Amino acid sequence: MELDQDLAALGPLGGFFALRTGGAPGTPLPTLADAYENRSSDVCGNALALRVEKVAHAIRAPELRIAASVAQQGLAARLWSVTLGCAALYGRVPDLDPGLLHWNPDASAPDDLWLTRVRPLPAEPETLADVVLHGHLAPLATALRAHHRIAPGLLWGNAASALAGAARQLDRWAGLHGRTEAAARTRTLAGELLAHPLLSDAGTLTGTAFRRRSCCLYYRVPGGGVCGDCCFTRPPRSSARGASG
Repeated sequence: MELDQDLAALGPLGGFFALRTGGAPGTPLPTLADAYENRSSDVCGNALALRVEKVAHAIRAPELRIAASVAQQGLAARLWSVTLGCAALYGRVPDLDPGLLHWNPDASAPDDLWLTRVRPLPAEPETLADVVLHGHLAPLATALRAHHRIAPGLLWGNAASALAGAARQLDRWAGLHGRTEAAARTRTLAGELLAHPLLSDAGTLTGTAFRRRSCCLYYRVPGGGVCGDCCFTRPPRSSARGASG
């Protein structure tokens, strides 16, 4: 099944999977390439800094590095969802070149993305790794670490957690709709991607359940707890917090 220019098959999967496509957004938005290179725009200024500040305000984060972690995981979830969804349903993936993908950092979750050109690529694990890990998450991690004290293992743990979460949601949807081939493709791709050198130390996948070896720091926001795949079973005591990030 060839990619259609609207990526219409993603719509029923929900907001993390759906992607606006075609032309350029009506409001001139920065591209993700701008964000990773910390280039300012007339509309959003420094997009990455704006996003981190927005998340910090929304979750009342006591430190900007916590908001940076949450923001990174949210964007990773969007990128994995779009890519895995297309791979499972179309057997092809769109080229999500950061220069083609516009981003509104001031929007609410899930991240508002707009792909200006739909260019099909093979739905192979190596291609998905190139598109998401090398094309986006590596430069995003570099940009965030330039301004925030975040351990690399935390960010790759976020990336793996976002991948496992997207795969789990897609597998559940495929099962409910009798899409057995899509479910099987999702599980295979998720397993192979989590074995990638950048993610292989991030956690353990058992079926569709994932247990990570790091913590995203969300437990440190007011009212926050540990996530379902966290390395902790309960929020650490304050004396242990230094070891979590």
